[in-house]
Amino acid sequence: MADITALGELLVDFTQAGFSPAGYPLFEQNPGGAPANLLAAAAKQGLSTAFIGKVGDDMHGRFLKAAAERAGINTEGLVMDPAAATSLAFVALSDSGEREFSFIRDPGADTLLRPNELNQQLLRNTKVFHVGSVSLTAEPSRSSTWQALITAKSTGAAVSYDPNYRASLWADDAAACDQIRSILPIVDIIKLSQEEMPFAAGIDDVDTAIKVLRKEGVALIVITLGEGGTVVATGDQQRSVPAFPCDAVDSTGAGDAFFGGFLSEFVKSGKSVYDVSIDDMVRFARVGCATASLCIGRRGGIPAMPTMDEVTELLNG
Repeated sequence: MADITALGELLVDFTQAGFSPAGYPLFEQNPGGAPANLLAAAAKQGLSTAFIGKVGDDMHGRFLKAAAERAGINTEGLVMDPAAATSLAFVALSDSGEREFSFIRDPGADTLLRPNELNQQLLRNTKVFHVGSVSLTAEPSRSSTWQALITAKSTGAAVSYDPNYRASLWADDAAACDQIRSILPIVDIIKLSQEEMPFAAGIDDVDTAIKVLRKEGVALIVITLGEGGTVVATGDQQRSVPAFPCDAVDSTGAGDAFFGGFLSEFVKSGKSVYDVSIDDMVRFARVGCATASLCIGRRGGIPAMPTMDEVTELLNG
């Protein structure tokens, strides 16, 4: 049984990495995709992880499969499709490490995952099943996501969700809101940024968003605030957890690193989502914040994830 199984996008992040002698931007090929980044973070912290999704049977897809396996991710659920093109993302970085995305994905292989291609054994044998909203942007991956959610939930998995909103992947904000909110009734654990609150909760106020998500039945709620740290909530309690200071190099995968660290601690606790206390949430979030801080100080998504020893050193420093 896997500790965490995730479904969604595995793609290449071409991240800006300096300039050529002629002054043109150079882009570095990095393996990424939010669900895969999260799994890589968890694998680095000692958990067993598995990925379900689709890439093209092309140079990029083969690169990604090898990179995922090097990161310790089980790729039995990864479909290699010779008729599809692997999705690509070009990522420009500001001096502060903030990102601007341009996606090559029309359609990308990740959106073409069909329900009959889902690895049922992985779905039925995982402690946590994780998804984002990118797989909800188009069919057939939307139907596949729903089927996977229902299967994993019915066999006892805790359902984890990161909306991971990317404006350019949606037809408009209304479509994004509808789809992002559609799966909330089946979600046990959610992590969202302050910018994603209006899409998931209909409001940009932290306290009110938490109340909305509680009414939807989400047991464990995490809202990340960048340098402002994190707010965690369970039951009728909530707390703030400060971020760790760092020198930002590349914020790609920072939220995924945080949630990978958070979910790792949740799994290690052995508790159900209904037994987690607010003190547990704070402890999980501290590990998440340390994981994110170390990730931000490095380039790329999957390759930037720190080991548990590095996280522990920062926590104890």
